[in-house]
Amino acid sequence: MYLFQQKHSWLAGVVAGLAMALALPAHAHEPGDHDAHRKPMPEATLDAQAFAEVAQDTVTITLATEVSDPSQEAVVKALSNTLDSVMKDARAEGKVQSRSGNYRVWPHNDDKGAITNWRGRAEIVLKSTDFAAASALAAKLSDRMPIAGMGFSVAPETRAKQEQALLADAAKAFQSRAQALAEAFGFESYSIKSVNLGGMGMPFQPAPRMMAMVASADESARVPLEPGTETVTVTMNGSIFLHSKEK
Repeated sequence: MYLFQQKHSWLAGVVAGLAMALALPAHAHEPGDHDAHRKPMPEATLDAQAFAEVAQDTVTITLATEVSDPSQEAVVKALSNTLDSVMKDARAEGKVQSRSGNYRVWPHNDDKGAITNWRGRAEIVLKSTDFAAASALAAKLSDRMPIAGMGFSVAPETRAKQEQALLADAAKAFQSRAQALAEAFGFESYSIKSVNLGGMGMPFQPAPRMMAMVASADESARVPLEPGTETVTVTMNGSIFLHSKEK
């Protein structure tokens, strides 16, 4: 069972308590030794969902630089100098998280297999919920490390808050479907045998638009940011006992 992309202790407690509490009525109706002659109750399985569109509130910007030189040592040194310089300035912006990204140095060979040149590529990744600060910082650093990629997501704390709000809706939807299922098969009511809870976010973004690399070191420049939305979903699935009308 996949609960959420980020595990939250409160939700695990709610799920455990929910499954235990809702299962008790079912056990109370299960046949025991004293009434083994009674026909077992039919069972059914079903699921229900509650979902909401949530605006992506986090941007991740990848900056990259590439170096080429006949000397491997020169490539490594040039990459290190650029990384040190850019990372120092990036960390000075308190509203934006920065970390090292992919780093690679590789040889270029001629048709005889001899190394003729060395190439290197290094990345720094910026992440923030403050779009204006991330945009300004990316523009400031782009003269040394141009923008190589950009993506948007929903922050874990935002997702957790939305999932908590959807929990009650998912429970109501499950109960409604369970009653409808029972009546559709000619039964009067139901009791819950077990319930499982899951959730997942489905990112949605418009088709990406190519953006020119920002080549200006002017701090007033801004990178255009166009976040999309994600569908945050809470799913309940489980089993129920179907009850006929007592005579």
